Amino acid sequence: MTGAALLGLSLSSKPGSRRFYVLTFGVAATWAGGALGSGPLHLGQAQRRDQSLHRPLVTPVVTGVGAFCVFYGAARACRHVPVLDRALTRVLRYADRGSTPLVIATTCANGLAEELFFRGALYAAVGRRHPVAKSTAAYALATASTRNPALVLASVVMGLLFGLQRRASGGIEASALTHLTWSVLMLRYLPPLFRIEKLNLAVPNIPAEKASPTQGKLTRVVGGSVG
Repeated sequence: MTGAALLGLSLSSKPGSRRFYVLTFGVAATWAGGALGSGPLHLGQAQRRDQSLHRPLVTPVVTGVGAFCVFYGAARACRHVPVLDRALTRVLRYADRGSTPLVIATTCANGLAEELFFRGALYAAVGRRHPVAKSTAAYALATASTRNPALVLASVVMGLLFGLQRRASGGIEASALTHLTWSVLMLRYLPPLFRIEKLNLAVPNIPAEKASPTQGKLTRVVGGSVG
């Protein structure tokens, strides 16, 4: 799949480089183009208690916030699992070292494009037998091109959630809103969590009477930057 190949190449690029942005926007264009070219996509509807139908809005956003809270707690635990700690640190470099507006733009573009393709066109194409499982497996397989275990695990968990939303609502609006909410919150709050951890490891606690002037200055600077 072209999208999966571009995704793998994008996360092997230098953080903040022009190549990274070109490739990530290329991934979004590939997913979106394939989805839109497959035929009409449905937004879906949700049912109120009085049996009336409406476009899903509040519930998907709240679901995205809830998913973020679960992942934030999991990320704190992952700092104590070396393989996952390294995997998260690698991917969060792209948020730390890049242009914030461009990183937000490419994150949102890819989140929306993934929903158009995996929960839109692909979900409809796989038929009525186990579409949630099949679309999630394809999503995880595409993410595996990054060779990042943290991203693959996240794709399985969130792919199942997005797929269930697609099945419940009959369209992509709910999963897209949840995906965008979750992605933006992860982008905002996860990098500082790992950045602070690395700074704390880089500057050990040194008794004041034994610290050199340079060490003391470094400790004060780092302490001030994360306090």
